[in-house]
Amino acid sequence: MPTLSDVIAALEALWPPERAEQWDAVGLVCGDPDAQVSRVLFAVDPVQEVVDEAIKLDADLLVTHHPLYLRGTTTVAATGFKGRVVHGLIKNDIALHVAHTNADRADPGVSDALAAAVGLRITGPLVPDPTDPAGRRGLGRIGELDVPLTLAEFADRAARGLPSTATGLRIAGDPQQLVRTVAVCGGSGDSLFADVRKAGVDAYLTADLRHHPVSEAQQAGPPALIDAAHWATEWPWCEQAAAQLDEISDRHGWALRTYVSRTVTDPWTAHALPAEPLTTSGAPR
Repeated sequence: MPTLSDVIAALEALWPPERAEQWDAVGLVCGDPDAQVSRVLFAVDPVQEVVDEAIKLDADLLVTHHPLYLRGTTTVAATGFKGRVVHGLIKNDIALHVAHTNADRADPGVSDALAAAVGLRITGPLVPDPTDPAGRRGLGRIGELDVPLTLAEFADRAARGLPSTATGLRIAGDPQQLVRTVAVCGGSGDSLFADVRKAGVDAYLTADLRHHPVSEAQQAGPPALIDAAHWATEWPWCEQAAAQLDEISDRHGWALRTYVSRTVTDPWTAHALPAEPLTTSGAPR
C-alpha cells in the first residue's frame, strides 16, 4: 500500500505544480505524508457535501480541482465552512490535494476530458503552452466533429454528454448554423475570446459567460457560443484523472481504489421560467 507522499508524487508528475498560474493555490492542503492510502475520491469542489462523501467512503485522500483556500487564510477555525471542511478532513484522516490550473494546462487536461465528453476529436490546444515542444499542452482545446451538426444538434449532444445541472446550456447564435470545428475550455472561458476567433472555429463551448463579453463577441461575428455550468464543464476531468491514477496504481501494484464523486456541487439549484412570456416592454402578452 502506498504512502500519501507516494501518491502525491504521482499526481504531481501528472500535473506539475510549477505549471499552475502564479495566483493559484495547488498541491497538498492537509494530510500526513507518511500515512497509507488505499482509497481516493476525485471531485470538482472541496465543499462539505463532498467531504461527507469522502468520510462515508472511508477515503484516505480527496483530490479536487478547485482550491479550498484560493486567496489564503489566517485561520482554519471551525467557525466558518472552510474551517469545518478542514476539521472534518483531519478528524477522519483524509488528506486533501488540489490540481487546478496545472491540470487545465496538462496533456491530457481538463479541456481534453470536456472535448471527449461532447464527442470532439482533438486537433490541438486553443492557447499552446510555449514551453511544450510537442505542442500538446496549453489552455483549452480545438476539436472537430466527425459529421457536421447544426448548432442546436451539437448543443443537444453537449447537454447529453455533460452532467445535468439546473441551468442547462445557453446558446448564442443561429440554431441552424452548421458546426464542424469547436473550441472548448473547461471553467470560465470568456477571457479567451480573441484566441477563439483567431482559431476560426464554428462554435465555442465554455462556462461563466457574461453579458457584455458575449454581446460584444456576437456583434463581432462568429463563432457561435455555448455556455454550460462551470461545474459541468470540469466534472469530466474527475473521471479522466481517476483513470490516470488507476493506471499508475496498476503499474506499481498499489491496489488503490478510486472513486469519482457524482454529487452535483454546482451552486445553482433551480431554473425558473415565467408563466407567461414577456414582451420587449416587460409586460405580459
